[in-house]
Amino acid sequence: MLDTTIDVETPEGVQLLIPVAGLAPRAMAWLIDGMIKFGMFIVALIVTQPLGLTGMALWSLFLFALFWLYNVLFEVLWQGATPGKRAMRLRVMNADGTPVGWTGAIVRNLIRPVDSLPGCYLLGCLSVLLSRNFQRLGDLAAGTIVAYKATDPERSRTHVNEPIPLAIPLSSDEQEALVSFSERRKQYSQARAEELAQILEPVLGEVDARRVRSYAAWLAGKGSPT
Repeated sequence: MLDTTIDVETPEGVQLLIPVAGLAPRAMAWLIDGMIKFGMFIVALIVTQPLGLTGMALWSLFLFALFWLYNVLFEVLWQGATPGKRAMRLRVMNADGTPVGWTGAIVRNLIRPVDSLPGCYLLGCLSVLLSRNFQRLGDLAAGTIVAYKATDPERSRTHVNEPIPLAIPLSSDEQEALVSFSERRKQYSQARAEELAQILEPVLGEVDARRVRSYAAWLAGKGSPT
């Protein structure tokens, strides 16, 4: 399943399009966090080992905090992102688009051992693949999602597609579909954008997402679809 977007309507009636993350980027974020935790685990062991029984007690407390509080603290205090998620430009949020709070972060991470059953996060991976919004069991229990961070507006403005004239006439609905795709492109992952572009191939011939946006730029330059 490819990354996609979900529509969320705020209490004020504003429609939000949130790009949720699929299994692959979430797995990469988990791997990065795992390596960071392992490094901290080794450092703590080296530091506390010379302290004897006191060191073992301190090491045990640190180990508990590392594996049970690491994700919760980062997700609440660092805009929903652990270091691994931040590296992958991901963040945890509530399913209604609001920032995740203590309750949501605690619940989703308390369910993490269940997601890891029977090993290698099998249940969690299956839940992400089968759920509508790519949620593992902890997300379903907490009402949270993992989404991509918003694109930098400055970076978005610097990317302009050169208009390419259409060689075939299109209906009004088809022109509107092209323009709508172009306007929403930055809300899709690259894989999702290419998947949607392929849907237009019966009409446009062999195209990719960039070429579809170039056609849309030409249509926008002509004015509204007629």
